[in-house]
Amino acid sequence: MKPGKIRPLAICIFRHGDHILAAEGFDSVKQQTFYRPLGGRIEFGERGAETIARELREEIKAEVANIRYLGTLENIFTYEGQQGHEIVLVYDGQLTDSSLYERDGIEGWEDDLKLLFTAHWRTLDFFRAPDAPPLYPDGLLDLILT
Repeated sequence: MKPGKIRPLAICIFRHGDHILAAEGFDSVKQQTFYRPLGGRIEFGERGAETIARELREEIKAEVANIRYLGTLENIFTYEGQQGHEIVLVYDGQLTDSSLYERDGIEGWEDDLKLLFTAHWRTLDFFRAPDAPPLYPDGLLDLILT
């Protein structure tokens, strides 16, 4: 996160029954676990759907299909004590490797050297619970439930 910059992102909702795939994160300043769907920063000249395909290929070595635009969310937040601002394109899609739908923990790696995250299949009810960890970006749960 660069201070004072708006970051363009694309994320994708992968569904398995009433579950969605989301990476677990932790903010050490807030002492808070949170979840976020997979995706990443849109590079110059790249469309959002292309970002999803590239990020999934790079981070979990997976191919995606049937990517469909759902909406856009603006996310102003604080993470690790730093303010951030994102414009997030939200998509729905499918993983082409059906075995990924049967795994609970899917690790995401940067250059095969650094573990970035572990993603889990969580039910939508998990995120609706009063004491549930948040699903980011803000407004995402409402968007995917409509």
